[in-house]
Amino acid sequence: MSKAKSKTAPFPSRQQVLEFIRECGGAAGKREISRAFGLDGKQGTRLTKLLRELRDEGLIGRRRGKAGKLPSVTVVEVTGTDKDGEVLARPLAWRGEGDPPAIYMAPERHGRPAPGAGDRLLARLTPAGGGTYQGRTMRRLPTAPAVVLGLYQLVGGEGRIRPVGSRARGEFIVAADESDGAENGDLVRADVLPGRRLGLKKARVTERLASNDGPRSLSLIAIHDHDIPTEFSKDALAQAAAAGPAPLDGRDDLRAIPLVTIDGADARDFDDAVWAEPDDDPRNPGGWRLIVAIADVAWYARPGDPLDEAAYQRGNSVYFPDRVVPMLPEALSNGWCSLNPGEDRPCLAAHMWIDARGVLLRHRFQRALMRSAARLTYTQAQAARDGAPDDAVKPLMASVIAPLHGAYAALAKGRKGRGVLELDMPERRVVLGEDGNVVRMETRPRLDSHRLIEEFMIAANVAAAETLERLKQPCMYRIHDAPAAEKMEALRQFLDSLGLGLAKGQVTKPDHFNRILAKVRG
Repeated sequence: MSKAKSKTAPFPSRQQVLEFIRECGGAAGKREISRAFGLDGKQGTRLTKLLRELRDEGLIGRRRGKAGKLPSVTVVEVTGTDKDGEVLARPLAWRGEGDPPAIYMAPERHGRPAPGAGDRLLARLTPAGGGTYQGRTMRRLPTAPAVVLGLYQLVGGEGRIRPVGSRARGEFIVAADESDGAENGDLVRADVLPGRRLGLKKARVTERLASNDGPRSLSLIAIHDHDIPTEFSKDALAQAAAAGPAPLDGRDDLRAIPLVTIDGADARDFDDAVWAEPDDDPRNPGGWRLIVAIADVAWYARPGDPLDEAAYQRGNSVYFPDRVVPMLPEALSNGWCSLNPGEDRPCLAAHMWIDARGVLLRHRFQRALMRSAARLTYTQAQAARDGAPDDAVKPLMASVIAPLHGAYAALAKGRKGRGVLELDMPERRVVLGEDGNVVRMETRPRLDSHRLIEEFMIAANVAAAETLERLKQPCMYRIHDAPAAEKMEALRQFLDSLGLGLAKGQVTKPDHFNRILAKVRG
């Protein structure tokens, strides 16, 4: 199968951006500039930084406009013609309420073809009465081809693409020399071609993705439907390929401490490691010292660089039953930013001290260099705790497994003391066969090894939040609000039918629900 070819427009110079803003009467913002120069989402961070610099230098002002009123110069997109044949357009940047005002484009100068649906223009606008505008073309702008994902089919010997996904609409004609060798039933990606105004539009196949009867095509459809980026820029890939070991200079050396990763058996990358030991401070009897180490991705992805822009565009990795769409190139996600056993890796380490009741006493953060002692699975760690360690875990029983569970027992006491809502929701796993079809659905058991990692991560997050508050830095909290009164009343009536009381007007706390759940479990 051929690979899609994507071209990134060159980033405009400062002077080009300034000239464009002045041509727009100072009313152009990031969106209009991006569309005018054909920039993609990967270049958005760079453009934001440039505009901020221009504002700070006083070369441009902040945008101020009257809501519902269009600027005298703006970027418009042609939508078609009215019943009288006049060309209609709409502003690309509309922030007013309701539908944007109609824009009637004046006839082009003699000898120039009329713009068609989908064409983008830099236009000068004048009010035409009745809330409408007349537009005159100042410049035709390059238009990035629309991309469609669909099934390639032969209809009467002619190639067609039937779009798939929730945004699917219409069909597209594909010329024989534009099919890229696609066969009947293939899932393909195609560029919509400009030109045809009436009837079916034309498209050019740019990539053959899968056969129609292949179940793996479902994840490809979901990726397209949700606009999930799957390719990295050349600059991001080059930066990832050039990455190497982080120096010890300026870091704690934790390589002698047997930190271990504990993940699912199907995990591909390992981004956190844990370790614990009894606290030797006589003032903290029964207490513990914990370390949670997180892969130091920030060492490799610096603010504003290509890797940072790629990660910002994605936000997170996306997991499908048959594939992973990573947030970072594989050289990092499975390499330098994965805490692989026996390999030196940079990390951010949270050192925490808790008492015998699981209360966090103090903590500190430090960038460090670590070397994972082992890659354990949840089932391995649990079997070791239950007295059945395998050969790989036996050497770690006294130095790693026992202290980890000792610290977890203290953290569990603290959790119970706080009255945290206990919801052990079973996780389901889709098991696929070699052909990609679903074989069965499994319910993964909830093990103490899962809870151990959860409690260690919660402690590290609490330590991070306390540190940010102390430094008076912004911190986003995820708060679970109290249940709505009507939902509580419905629950109360349902519990009454089961003979389980919930006092009316009672201020409900998580522990109330824990007691109800305990009664139901028997």
